Amino acid sequence: MADRTMQDDDGIRTYAFPVDRSVCGVGMQVGPMEPGRTWHEDAPLDRVHRIDFHVLMLFTGGPVTHMVDFAEYEMTDGDLLWIRPGQVHRFSRASEYRGTVLTMQPGFLPRATVEATGLYRYDLPPLLHPDPAQLAALRAALAQLRREYEDTTTLPLGLHTEVLRHSLTAFLVRLAHLATSSAEAARGQIDTTFTRFRDAVEKDFATNHSVSAYADALGYSRRTLVRAVRAATGQTPKGFIDKRVILEAKRLLAHTDLPIGRVGAAVGFPDAANFSKFFHQHTDTTPAAFRAELR
Repeated sequence: MADRTMQDDDGIRTYAFPVDRSVCGVGMQVGPMEPGRTWHEDAPLDRVHRIDFHVLMLFTGGPVTHMVDFAEYEMTDGDLLWIRPGQVHRFSRASEYRGTVLTMQPGFLPRATVEATGLYRYDLPPLLHPDPAQLAALRAALAQLRREYEDTTTLPLGLHTEVLRHSLTAFLVRLAHLATSSAEAARGQIDTTFTRFRDAVEKDFATNHSVSAYADALGYSRRTLVRAVRAATGQTPKGFIDKRVILEAKRLLAHTDLPIGRVGAAVGFPDAANFSKFFHQHTDTTPAAFRAELR
């Protein structure tokens, strides 16, 4: 059934691409974002869920907040949000989503196009800020794609589908270029000191929460490290470490059935009470309540 849902071991529902809602049953949809839009009649979008297809939202208003993989993103006019298959996300109940939304079923495009457009580059950020020229080109490509999608009378279904694939590819090539160039520009602006610190935290955050220990290991003074991390992220080194620990804890709480004590141990808190206190300080909720909200 096209609107089937699945519930993963972590209790989060995954919603399949709703083929029966597509024009002519093709593997994509494009149209306006509207209040009350849903993937499935039983899918409350303001609850955490997954989808097994791509969603791209180009906004014409805002601000709008949206959670992707437990990070909150704020969009406004001209911003684009790209959610990939399997990512956990949640719509904001308080925001009005205005603009155009494109959804695409995995397998709709050939493998060569998938690779060329980086459809599964989960390392790239979901939120993109095109400049005026890029935005104009993306809007034009998306408008053309929408016209082709809605035109069901001038071509047989097979040719209609092929035209859609070509128009979609043109849009995604532009989008992929924006995503990769934005990521490269961001990397180029980050100080090498921060890059080394970030890589060290990614490697050792589960066992090392000490700013001084990282500074000593990297050969920097604590003051140098503070200056570099603040310039790159606006955070203190301790805040950066804690944020990474919290993200991992959230992932384990959401995606596994590990007891809370073992989740704490996995992120460097052998004592379950200390872990619960740390988690509450940074999230205003307990690990048990956070997990229950997702179930």
